[in-house]
Amino acid sequence: MKFMLREAEKIFCAVLFMGMTLLGFANVVVRYGTNYSLAATEELLTNGFLILTIFGAAIAARRGEHLAVSLFYDLLPASLRKIVFLLSGLFSVALLALSAYFSWEVLMNQLSSGMRSYGLGLPAWYYHVAIPFGFALIIVRYLQRLWDEQRNRDSECVGGANV
Repeated sequence: MKFMLREAEKIFCAVLFMGMTLLGFANVVVRYGTNYSLAATEELLTNGFLILTIFGAAIAARRGEHLAVSLFYDLLPASLRKIVFLLSGLFSVALLALSAYFSWEVLMNQLSSGMRSYGLGLPAWYYHVAIPFGFALIIVRYLQRLWDEQRNRDSECVGGANV
């Protein structure tokens, strides 16, 4: 169970990506075999890529693999680095929280308006229900990473290895 919680977004992304690959492959086979196309696959794949991107960002947040420019940070003295580290974490979490909030607002708007998707005619909120939760997951994973990095920095300072 602990593995499932720790690796939930990786498992979700792997299953989603496999389903998207099979769906795209089926569309190509049908298109070349019958000269017809499975039109709904475009809708499913587009929304799948959106969800895959958000949950992939959660994986990157946990690993600390988001794009970062650390030139100026590396030039700062250790006392200022901690302040910049905490401020960047605060601003990142605030931005992610706003993204979660506004994606929740979009979801509620879609739910209340009865908007439907263009290809399959499904309620549009079906595709977007995972987005605010994906942003919340990114916040959790990002905070986990910040906690780990701060703990490692503190242990380096205590151990005298801070250079």
